[in-house]
Amino acid sequence: MGIGASIFLIAIGAILTFAVHATVSGVSIQTIGVILMIAGALGLIVTLLVFGPRRRTGAVVDERVVDERPVY
Repeated sequence: MGIGASIFLIAIGAILTFAVHATVSGVSIQTIGVILMIAGALGLIVTLLVFGPRRRTGAVVDERVVDERPVY
């Protein structure tokens, strides 16, 4: 799950939890919203842990060994 999908799940879960006041028999929309927010938060944490350490360094190291002994 990517960062975008995680944020989408958090947003949909927040809308279902805090903004929707409809009732469905046998289903709690607020509970589904909380579950979606938790799934989105876990997905965001896992995505950041997996892709966070992949920082690239801008420095390129070129090492040359110079041997100044005379050639016979």
